[in-house]
Amino acid sequence: MNTEANTYHCLIVDDEPIAIRVIRNHLSAFKNLHIVGECRTAMEAFDLLSRNRIDLILLDIQMPQVSGLDFLRNLDHPPKIIFVTAYREYAIEAFDLDVIDYLLKPVSLPRFSKAISRFFERMNPTSESVVMPNSTHSPESIFLKADKKIHKLRIEDILYVESMGDYVVAHTTDGKIVTKYRISQMEEILPSALFLRIHRSYIVSIAHIKSILPGQLEIGKTQLPIGRLYKDVLEKLVKTR
Repeated sequence: MNTEANTYHCLIVDDEPIAIRVIRNHLSAFKNLHIVGECRTAMEAFDLLSRNRIDLILLDIQMPQVSGLDFLRNLDHPPKIIFVTAYREYAIEAFDLDVIDYLLKPVSLPRFSKAISRFFERMNPTSESVVMPNSTHSPESIFLKADKKIHKLRIEDILYVESMGDYVVAHTTDGKIVTKYRISQMEEILPSALFLRIHRSYIVSIAHIKSILPGQLEIGKTQLPIGRLYKDVLEKLVKTR
């Protein structure tokens, strides 16, 4: 946990009572985060922001009347933002607004803690807190353990990641690295603005997508299947490009 002396003021904006309760419980794990209020709509949040100092907003996207994205666009001097949403397809649009992180519901405490660590780093860049791998300031590289070594992989060199049970294969421009990670762990490590899950067994680099075909896409000369559950996400990604 972060041990900074500062107390940061937080606002939860979500129209789902259960989601608010989960976020509230997660925030309680951090002694220097104080919840100023809980709002069900963007309009309530506008009013509260005008009367209080807010350092961080935990913000939903799909809400009545005004979406979280539109709410953020209409703030002249927004506080730091962490989106907490059930919708993956808005991630690229969200990161274009310089948000701290983009969390998908249901959010585990470990994943939530990573986002809060990024917030602390933004608020106090000289602190000793660690910048987590998929920070909104996309890292240049990640580190993976394999073959009794720790391999440094440049993000731009990763083509795609393939699941093989309890292991994954990271396919890069220089070859392959097999490491004992589950693909769900890799999905958390890789920057969500730059990589996309297209199948239960594959995560691809958006920058390295060569073409999209019916039911599959090409990364270089390799064709990968698009899972039925991920088809809509990919189509919406294409529309935002």
